[in-house]
Amino acid sequence: MKYLIITGNPKKDGLCHLEEEELIKGCKDGGADAETLNVGKLGRCHVCGDGWGSCRTEHRCSFGGDGFDEAREKVKQADAFCFITPVYWGEMAEGLKSFFDRLRRCEATWQFEGKAAESAFGGKQVLLVASPGGSGNGLLSCLEQMDRFCRHTGAQIFDYIGVNRWNHDYKKKAIYAAARAMAEGREAGKSI
Repeated sequence: MKYLIITGNPKKDGLCHLEEEELIKGCKDGGADAETLNVGKLGRCHVCGDGWGSCRTEHRCSFGGDGFDEAREKVKQADAFCFITPVYWGEMAEGLKSFFDRLRRCEATWQFEGKAAESAFGGKQVLLVASPGGSGNGLLSCLEQMDRFCRHTGAQIFDYIGVNRWNHDYKKKAIYAAARAMAEGREAGKSI
């Protein structure tokens, strides 16, 4: 199994990095290969033409040469995912949000043609992890934002995990366990 951790975290350390370490350990212990894809430096959507461009008609970004095409190819090759982000103003990190805005336009548009299964996320499992700092506020709205992306692109949500500085000691165990369970083939919605 290829497990892809997608983040837009602009920081070089902190809670998200500690969580990432737990994800990688859980994946490896469950028999999966894990890789982190940081999309934080990719550009935003150019909203081509009258609001749509080649993303709608050809399922590709006209400006993909900025690293977007390579990132999207990694997404297509992955079997399972974790979206992990610090929380800013109740939302994902801006770089991750920008990437998802572009990716959603290319992947969700398969539904317009009745081919939702063609999406790079179609039926694949995703673990959602959000980590608010400071007050710890904004966790739920950030998870909801990632949830909405999954619903638009056909991804199957495995679990939602919110981590802050007060609960990191026990949530890191949950992150490890979730990644390991996914790597071992557990499916969301199935009782154990």
